[in-house]
Amino acid sequence: MVIKSAEFVCSNTKVDKLPPPVLPEYAFIGRSNVGKSSLINALAQHKGLAKTSQTPGKTQLINHFLINKDWYLVDLPGYGYAKTAKSNRSEWEKFIKKYIFSRENLQCIFVLIDSRLPPQKIDLDFCCLLGEKGIPFVLVFTKADKQSKAKSESNIALFRKALLTWFEEIPPHILTSSETRLGCDEVLNLIDEVNQRFAI
Repeated sequence: MVIKSAEFVCSNTKVDKLPPPVLPEYAFIGRSNVGKSSLINALAQHKGLAKTSQTPGKTQLINHFLINKDWYLVDLPGYGYAKTAKSNRSEWEKFIKKYIFSRENLQCIFVLIDSRLPPQKIDLDFCCLLGEKGIPFVLVFTKADKQSKAKSESNIALFRKALLTWFEEIPPHILTSSETRLGCDEVLNLIDEVNQRFAI
């Protein structure tokens, strides 16, 4: 897939105020500071599309971007650590879950995981929540350029092994880098395949 256009549509916390659910949507979520905004910009080849920050928890709203006029890329707030009040984090969790569990045109969630780290409980718990609800998701391991390929693959294997405690079958995974665009075409091709099925 070639991204010819990427435009910001809206930001809010109200699921009933999102764009009409007529186009397929793909949501991106991960622990705070996992490099989500940078990867979204790399996918779209548009540096300023999603706001990046050195401060974890910058994204605090559901952000919709219309891609190629025919599907939405959705940037969700990160889960886990963020420099904000607990009450705010609680509100985020509520509207994130409402979006994930009720959005009828949501096709897949890309769960971003830092490839430099061993399995983190918060990531495993979120994946298990999606599994319990039967929501399709793909594991996207980020920051591959920050270490050797062998180290990334070792951490990915550990994460997949940990998931096997709850899952009979592990979801697909993609190793990515926002710096080199490693894995970006793989992510976009996966979206393209689902879009073609959505159109049938």
